[in-house]
Amino acid sequence: MRVHIQAVNFNIDKKLVELIEKKVNTLEKFYDNIIEAHVFLKVLKTSLKENKELEVRLSVPGDDPFVKKTSSTFEDALLQSVTAIKKNLMKLKEKQREKYN
Repeated sequence: MRVHIQAVNFNIDKKLVELIEKKVNTLEKFYDNIIEAHVFLKVLKTSLKENKELEVRLSVPGDDPFVKKTSSTFEDALLQSVTAIKKNLMKLKEKQREKYN
């Protein structure tokens, strides 16, 4: 699976890129047909402490699961996103099983 990472209005460090690739690649365990993943990172212009926004969009045949999470750190937002999209993939897989049974 190809992982595309885009940081909006800031430079992303190498450790964060490696963590994102590692966590997103674990999603292949839950769904085989993931073609690619797009990850967008943004720092929101707000006075709130939770100003780091992370979006994950997967390209899979027939559907494009999407999750957006906001947190105080990108690492935390990443973990929340991966957990949420994992649930979406499991639901999608279950729907496909029901469709073919």
